[in-house]
Amino acid sequence: MSSDQLAVQRRTPYVETFDDGPGGWLAWERPGVNVLPEINNGVITSRSPWGVDANHAPPGLGYLHLLAFLITRASLVLDQGRPNRFVDEGYSRDLTNARLTVRLRGKVEQRGAELVLLAQADIPGTRANYVLTGQPFRIAPDWSEQTLILAPDADQWACLGARHDRSHIYGCGDIGVLLHDVNVDLILVLFPLHIVPIQPVTDVDRLRPHREYEPDHHYLPEGEIHIDTVRLEYP
Repeated sequence: MSSDQLAVQRRTPYVETFDDGPGGWLAWERPGVNVLPEINNGVITSRSPWGVDANHAPPGLGYLHLLAFLITRASLVLDQGRPNRFVDEGYSRDLTNARLTVRLRGKVEQRGAELVLLAQADIPGTRANYVLTGQPFRIAPDWSEQTLILAPDADQWACLGARHDRSHIYGCGDIGVLLHDVNVDLILVLFPLHIVPIQPVTDVDRLRPHREYEPDHHYLPEGEIHIDTVRLEYP
């Protein structure tokens, strides 16, 4: 039986403490650059300056900082993301009404951004991508455990859509269909971002940050976030 087939079966709690490494979690520096997260004593540290993901720039919903992500489908796992405990141990990708708990702390000048969960899945016709804007994580200096409920409630989620040249890849759909099989990834992101190029450009939303211009980080979130444990409990 393949890892993709196993991934619809196991529904015992998935718990990642990072005590034995990233367990398949990765960090994103900038377009095309995925790296192992910084881990010290079982804690991921993600610090600014963060790269800017423009795949969902207007007419999509906006720009993102990707802090940490977990690929959920065996065929998409990157070599540097192995071993991936979620995939290798056959956890279910049906996250309907699952509880996601993260133990975290941080100190961030948020500048209008929230720390939220992004879920992506390939559904008929598109790669749907939704952020759980109705349940943002609180960023505070002291450790706390915060739990999200991944309910198929359209009022809790916002579709990111796609920038002008990515509509053939990214799109929207039924959040219930997405949650029934989250077959791409789960990502912790800072969203939305206010993008101001260091040098004036003609149309910022049609150009690519870090490729065709550099964003001014004075307008972007600044600080660091620590992630100690991620727990996923199935209903």
